[in-house]
Amino acid sequence: MDHNIAKLRQDYNLRGLDEQDLAPNPFTQFKLWFDDVLSAEIIEPNAMLLSTVLNGRPSARVVLLKDLDQTGFTFFTNYESKKAREMESDPFVAITFFWKELERQVRIEGKIEKTTAQESSEYFAVRPRASQIGAWASAQSQHLENRAELEERTRLLEEKFEGAEVPRPLHWGGYRVIPHYFEFWQGRRSRLHDRLVYEKTDEGSWQIERLYP
Repeated sequence: MDHNIAKLRQDYNLRGLDEQDLAPNPFTQFKLWFDDVLSAEIIEPNAMLLSTVLNGRPSARVVLLKDLDQTGFTFFTNYESKKAREMESDPFVAITFFWKELERQVRIEGKIEKTTAQESSEYFAVRPRASQIGAWASAQSQHLENRAELEERTRLLEEKFEGAEVPRPLHWGGYRVIPHYFEFWQGRRSRLHDRLVYEKTDEGSWQIERLYP
């Protein structure tokens, strides 16, 4: 074992997390923490790890949260990508946010659903033009012979759409994670972290409990 890695250690001591600190609703609690992240001016505050499963094999990648309401967490991607195929096979996913500057992590488990075509088109319309072109140029997750091929596809598409609005590709759109489980994690000294969980009951309310770290 590389002992330099083994010696890496960071003790957390910014704050604690008590039950009385929590909002009754986990979406409200997430928004409070997310507001703290925005105030701290953390780079890519909306970056989240999306974990999927296909045939018992997990896969994970970082995507960007683009909308949040009392229903769920929304992101956008290529509907023909590897993650899209995995979510089509098994709609249960997990997303994880880690904000090291605040010594906080949020784990969320839920079921995926597609956004409406209108929602996808509305978001696509406000993306930077280069990103709109990129959605057409990238056959996401498919084999790419070399970088030059991608750049040539991009150039041809820029010519094709020159002087016109770039329409949303039908193979590109949004997904919404509908949560049934939230875990709010606050780092503490000596790895004795605070872990407070919201779990949705059969009646639709949220039950809160504390877990051992």
